[in-house]
Amino acid sequence: MMERMEYLQTSNLTLLAGAALVLIGVASSLLARRFGAPLLLIFLILGMLLGVDGPGGIRFHDYRATYLLGSLALAIILFDGGLRTRIAETRGALLPASLLASIGVLITAGLTGVAAMALFDFNTSQGMLLGAIVASTDAAAVFFLLRAGGLHLNRRVGATLELESGGNDPVAVFLTLLLTSWLALDGADTSTSLLRALLLQVGFGLAVGAGGGMLIALALNRLTLPSGLHPLLALAGAIAVFALTNLLGGSGFLAAYLAGLVVGNRPLRAYANVLAVNDAATWLGQGVMFLLLGVLVGPRSLLAVLWPALAIAGFLMLVARPVAVALCLAPFHYRLREIGFISWVGLRGAVGIFLASIPMLAQLPNALVYFNVAFVVVCASLLIQGWTLRPAAKLFRVALPRHDPPLLRTEIDLPGQLEYEMVGYRVAEGSAILRGARPPAWARPAMVVRAASIELPDQAGALQAGDYAYYLAPPGRVYRLDWLFAAGQDAAEAEREMFGAFALAGDVPLGELAEFYGLPIPTRHHGSTAAQLFDKRFDGNPQIGDRLTLGEAMLIVRQLHEERVSQIGLKFVGVGSRVFGADAGAHFKPGPMQRLRTRLRRH
Repeated sequence: MMERMEYLQTSNLTLLAGAALVLIGVASSLLARRFGAPLLLIFLILGMLLGVDGPGGIRFHDYRATYLLGSLALAIILFDGGLRTRIAETRGALLPASLLASIGVLITAGLTGVAAMALFDFNTSQGMLLGAIVASTDAAAVFFLLRAGGLHLNRRVGATLELESGGNDPVAVFLTLLLTSWLALDGADTSTSLLRALLLQVGFGLAVGAGGGMLIALALNRLTLPSGLHPLLALAGAIAVFALTNLLGGSGFLAAYLAGLVVGNRPLRAYANVLAVNDAATWLGQGVMFLLLGVLVGPRSLLAVLWPALAIAGFLMLVARPVAVALCLAPFHYRLREIGFISWVGLRGAVGIFLASIPMLAQLPNALVYFNVAFVVVCASLLIQGWTLRPAAKLFRVALPRHDPPLLRTEIDLPGQLEYEMVGYRVAEGSAILRGARPPAWARPAMVVRAASIELPDQAGALQAGDYAYYLAPPGRVYRLDWLFAAGQDAAEAEREMFGAFALAGDVPLGELAEFYGLPIPTRHHGSTAAQLFDKRFDGNPQIGDRLTLGEAMLIVRQLHEERVSQIGLKFVGVGSRVFGADAGAHFKPGPMQRLRTRLRRH
């Protein structure tokens, strides 16, 4: 009886400790956002404090459990990364990111392997194994740090980083497994067997990932499930795709990312709920993974490899990664500042330490060295690159001058409906909707909650401050309503973010616009006005918020008069574009440029 009571007591203590760690993680996320510290590094430090050399004194050396939990967490993170990647918005970066995620990893691993051979007196295979372990950028670190704190990058740079970080893990995993097997078997594997393993990894990864993603999307849309089960179906499906692909000899990591990509780019029921649960699962997964890795390492054992490991980290950040990025992206005409920033955001994370556990499982010679070096490299990357992400974005001029207004948007899934979801906002004082701005035609008013009563739009009349307004809108467009409901000082900022800093009449000739701003407009459009081009591109039915991209400039429909575009907004999608201010008039030429100047006004 006493033993049973002790077991219950131990179980409760374990549950309490687990809950306390999650609560500490939540609190540390607030500190991380406030002081700009990489949250993942905080989890690592917390794990080290709990470990054998810290106050916690926990002795944990179960590399099998670490590999299992790390695989599960990484599969969820990659699925979530694919789920959030819009192919339509990243199509231009797909080929360069794919090259960076494959050839770039090989170049990075090779160069780092050469450095490891010199620093640690490794042979070629051992050096290349260490290079492969730390070669890939970490999806969890990149996805989290790019989205934390409201940092927004120009579209091509952001898309390249997200696609690369989501797609390069399978290559690094394959290289690590391949070289570990080679060393474990003393080079007994033939080149034919290695090529066959590569084809199986890629082939099954692509096939099962794409097929599994389509099945998950089909199940979400066709099955009538109790409320709340759709996100669990998506998560369980992703894990099943990952595990099945591994059993077949393919890359489960590639399959998980591809499944997310397929699901996220199809019309999907309960999309908002799926994303919300994935957010929590991803956060918990990466937190648990970093905690475990922190507990696993012994800080005292790091001292033996600290300086050469820091040299590897420096070489990786300043030589190997930049060379790989430059070679892979130069053919696609990326600017030097874009290449510089992408080179710097080669964040290493838990994937590197997770891969370092594979040689430990295989009990290779120098396995502990690989693990400790990977740990130092990850800490250095999160400290240096993670903490300098925002200054680097400003230095390389790839950050968009964007501010997300602090508003609360409520998204409600409509069962059985894929074309629309319901989105609700609180009508704030000073918001654009109260100053006469109109929502786009595709946003259908559904109801207004006023003074604890629900009223239909035709009964409610004009919106009032304090109302809660609900609209039916296509899922991919709802963010375009945000500027209408931002409050106070943030209202003007949100409006500028939506439409740009300048407003022009809809009848502005495109030829004049192209001449002044150096925009790549086809000659046949020079005689057309902006309104005419919007009519042509949107079949005579343009709506507020519709946009056209002309090089680095974007034209956005700002106002309509009798179903024609009467005013457009002008914004630039890169900070590297020309700077316009009070002295902008000095650059205007006489004639047509003078007429354009009269049409241009600042908000």
